[in-house]
Amino acid sequence: MSPPGNGPMVPILGFLTCVAFLYLSFGDLWLDYNREAELGFVSRNGTQFVLDGKPLYVNGWNSYWFMDHAVNDHSRHRVGAMLEAGSKMGLTVCRTWAFNDGGYNALQISPGRFDERVFKALDHVIAEAKTHGVRLLLSLVNNLQNYGGKTQYVNWAWQEGVGLSSSNDSFFFDPSIRRYFKNYLTVLLTRKNSITGIEYRNDPTIFAWELINEPRCLTDISGDTLQDWINEMTAFIKSIDKKHLLTVGLEGFYGPKSPKRLTVNPERWASELGSDFVRNSESPNIDFASVHIYPDHWFHDQGFEENLRFAVKWMQSHMEDGDKELKKPVLFTEFGLSNMNKDYEPSQRDRFYRTIFDVVYKSAKRKRSGAGTLVWQFLIQGMEGFNDEFGIVPWEKDSIQRLMMEQSCRLGRVTGRLLQDKKATEICSNKP
Repeated sequence: MSPPGNGPMVPILGFLTCVAFLYLSFGDLWLDYNREAELGFVSRNGTQFVLDGKPLYVNGWNSYWFMDHAVNDHSRHRVGAMLEAGSKMGLTVCRTWAFNDGGYNALQISPGRFDERVFKALDHVIAEAKTHGVRLLLSLVNNLQNYGGKTQYVNWAWQEGVGLSSSNDSFFFDPSIRRYFKNYLTVLLTRKNSITGIEYRNDPTIFAWELINEPRCLTDISGDTLQDWINEMTAFIKSIDKKHLLTVGLEGFYGPKSPKRLTVNPERWASELGSDFVRNSESPNIDFASVHIYPDHWFHDQGFEENLRFAVKWMQSHMEDGDKELKKPVLFTEFGLSNMNKDYEPSQRDRFYRTIFDVVYKSAKRKRSGAGTLVWQFLIQGMEGFNDEFGIVPWEKDSIQRLMMEQSCRLGRVTGRLLQDKKATEICSNKP
């Protein structure tokens, strides 16, 4: 009941006053939210990544463990902490796994069966990345057995009595396994994030999809089997998601028909893995090429200086391919230096990083195809079980942190992004 004498005008005026207060108080937040929601997708123009009409050169890292740690309450905070640290260094992209097939904390429990609890963990990872302004390169399956990989798909088919072979490489040619994988792709790409409400295929927080981590098909060194699989699966992904970039996930080795197998590959074995950098990356639905850099694992009789020289030659060769043959960006999606090398000294890691960053910086200045790097790998304290001989807690290594920030800043200056990005300007004016 309204007070006598004022009629219905009091509640109407009260409502309008409330609306005005809310707009004045939270209007900017609403506008910021919509600006964020309208964030553009990263695309490519020839040999360069493009964002909002300007070239983008990537400086980022790998934290493969995000989804696994986001499942449980006691470890979920690590995802946000790592993303926050990356953002403070000006890093733009993090590569992480969007798969876990069978086993502990499996996303895909069995073919077509998914654990909603783990899917919500991946939702959290994507939402946290958006909060911190970091984009994600999401890998879709592993060539290795870690987190299931192609071995788990083969075991599923074998257990169900439909597998053609017990060979791990049947992942690439068995029709039943191809159906398993396509079903997984469909579910993942069309997943509606339980936090943001955005389907993965429509979310610009995702930088790109990576088809498979380090594919090899040793039973067909000609490369035909792997190439057929790449062509089929990339076409299938693009039929569902035309907005995101797509890469293979290659190590970068040249195949048996490439003249570079003799002049650039580390050793003979590298041309007998069933993969070929140029051929695989030429696939019409592949938007950019991916390369890894691990000379200390590929050679067993070289010292640090020789490995450093090889890394430069390796990068320059692939950037030449990107510029002249592929006419696509080349992203170095993993690189690292092992602390288990016989001649290892901590200062070597700084030199290794600096050398690789310099190669990409020079490429950026010349507007060439060397499109960026992703360090393998970053962790936070208390993650010894997830560490390997390459792992770094970046804020415990001042020299690495400085190198990462310097690279972010100089790439920003080359592209002109530094002048437009307030966060980047603050980072680069306060870098240690």
